[in-house]
Amino acid sequence: MIHCVLHDPNDSVAVVVVEGIKAGATLTGLILDEDRTITLESRQDIPIGHKVALKDMAVGDTVIKYGVDIGKVVAPIKKGEHAHVHNIKTKRW
Repeated sequence: MIHCVLHDPNDSVAVVVVEGIKAGATLTGLILDEDRTITLESRQDIPIGHKVALKDMAVGDTVIKYGVDIGKVVAPIKKGEHAHVHNIKTKRW
């Protein structure tokens, strides 16, 4: 089962595509550009449509989703944690 998707192997987050991701679950992520999978452990519950961190990120780091810069980290994020508006903000304003 695919739990999350990303386009580029250099993405720092993946999008959760199933309901009910709980902390401690082993997630399978599909790298769409390479048609291969990765696995990681979810450290937190993550709602469908939200992002899971694929690596540790520090404040000020750029977040890459689907090969595109989507913002900057405003609170530290560990691999497997929920990545959303509480720890990522746009660079636009």
